[in-house]
Order: sequence, then structure tokens, then C-alpha cells
Amino acid sequence: MGYITLQNIKVYANHGCLQEEEKIGSDYRVDLKVKANLYTSANSDQLSDTVDYVHLNRIVKEEMAIRSQLLEHVAERILARIIHELPLVAEAIVDLSKINPPIGGNVEMVTISKIKKR
Repeated sequence: MGYITLQNIKVYANHGCLQEEEKIGSDYRVDLKVKANLYTSANSDQLSDTVDYVHLNRIVKEEMAIRSQLLEHVAERILARIIHELPLVAEAIVDLSKINPPIGGNVEMVTISKIKKR
């Protein structure tokens, strides 16, 4: 087993419960880590034998483009697609952060973390 990690995927999206968040949007950061059997790909040197991180990035971007009120909902959709579309993935962990959230204070970001196992 091994891990593939995508760090600091930057996305602009319109998630949140407030109307202002829907209209104005915010910057988001997504960190993704997947656990998979990398033994075959380490020996074959073939993309078809591993988890394609381009595919992972595409899933994140597509799901982040669909508006949701809660970050938990977006994270669950990302994880569900990864498990469904990438059979080599045994476990996926996503950290989804809203940068400068509108919560009435000086907060750099709010992050939710979710894990899904096959």
C-alpha cells in the first residue's frame, strides 16, 4: 500500500448558507490523500496500474463547482466519486477549507475533514 496526496488544490466556489456566499463566492483549499496498492504500478511503470492524480483533481474541481450549503456535503460527494470511479483506492481523506470565512472574526480558514473507506 501507499499514498497519493494532492495538496492545496485552489478553487473558487459559492458554497455556504448565506445569500452573500452564493452571490460573491469564496476561495477554497482542498487537500486530498488516497490510500491504494501501488505495488503493481511501482513495478510496471504504467499509468493504468495506479490512481491517476489528474482524475482525482478533476473530481475535486467538478464537485466544488456544484453549490452546497455545507462543506461536509461537498466533501462527501468528492469521496463518494473517488471510491466509485477509482477501484484501486482503498481509502480517501479530504480536508476542505474555506479561506477567510464570513464568521465575524479574523479567522484564516475553516476546515472540515472526512474519511471514506472501501
